[in-house]
Amino acid sequence: MAIREVREIGDDILTKQCKEVTKMTMRTQILIEDMLDTMYEKFGVGLAAPQVGVLKKIVVIDVGDGPVVLINPEVVETSGEQTGEEGCLSVPGKYGIVTRPNHVKVRFLNEEMEETELEGEGLLARAFCHEIDHLSGKLYVELAEDGIHDVEYEDAGEEYAGDDGEE
Repeated sequence: MAIREVREIGDDILTKQCKEVTKMTMRTQILIEDMLDTMYEKFGVGLAAPQVGVLKKIVVIDVGDGPVVLINPEVVETSGEQTGEEGCLSVPGKYGIVTRPNHVKVRFLNEEMEETELEGEGLLARAFCHEIDHLSGKLYVELAEDGIHDVEYEDAGEEYAGDDGEE
């Protein structure tokens, strides 16, 4: 479909509450496809609709097990704790240390608008919390325990070299 512009920290849309999705429309389906394309293009593991300028409660995530689309997601259960580096496509070149639950259960609507639950641990649990926070206008920088640091890119991209399908 299309790669959309990712809004960056300082853009007011990232601080706003998103609206619930009440029905699946062609426009919403295109938004979801564009969000997935944008997330993969930018090498992200998750993306929320406000990050591409749309105030709808939609999140896409792929931690390596294939894409998950969450419409109107809510965290319904958490347990444990994990502390680690967190970054965001809307805060490029930066990371911070954030503590999140290690196990998270979310309830959401899938693309067929059917209520679904999914559980995740580790990176998936972190991604659920991080992306769902975006829907309430929150960025991980508010939770960073030791401030925000520059990412060093000396090896960045090497693992993706040649993966673009071009010869």
